[in-house]
Amino acid sequence: MSGRRHLPAGARARVITVSDRAYRGIYADRSGPLLVAGLVELGFEVGAATIVPDGRDEIVAALRSAVADGVDLVVSTGGTGLGPRDVTPEATREVIERAVPGLAEALRAAGRETVPAAMLSRGLVGTVAATLVVNLPGSTGGVRDGLGVLAGVVGHAVAQLRGADDHGHPAAGSAGPAAAVDAAAVDAAAVDAVDAG
Repeated sequence: MSGRRHLPAGARARVITVSDRAYRGIYADRSGPLLVAGLVELGFEVGAATIVPDGRDEIVAALRSAVADGVDLVVSTGGTGLGPRDVTPEATREVIERAVPGLAEALRAAGRETVPAAMLSRGLVGTVAATLVVNLPGSTGGVRDGLGVLAGVVGHAVAQLRGADDHGHPAAGSAGPAAAVDAAAVDAAAVDAVDAG
């Protein structure tokens, strides 16, 4: 996967598995560990998946906890379909500040050729503070497809959320106090030159 090349150093991710049955121990979580492994391969520091039931409040709490911990990326798996308990998009909408619809559409399109039902996924992508939040389906196939899409763009997204411009350089105003001092010195020199003329 190519995302590692562009991923800023020390990038951290969290995986949230949304599943009533996995939460209750009725079956083992398979998509969460697969997602963790894929994100590690991309270069993220990732702990074990957090498993929550298909409840809006529980999902919101897990997302907000990840954001409060300052992770760069939160990826949920599960709860994006049309079932009555599929509320991950609604919970995510409650947390995110800005939507990233192009990435959400690319994730949906990735699996459509092999699994036509992929277009029924209602997963969202958005940002809150400096964290990117991504909803993936609960299937292992959906996770694999999603990782394939994320690999090409997630490093760039994380860099931008950390303040880099479109080319990976620190954006104006985010270069720190030394740059501000240098800019003030240049401005002072320019004023002196005008006064001297």
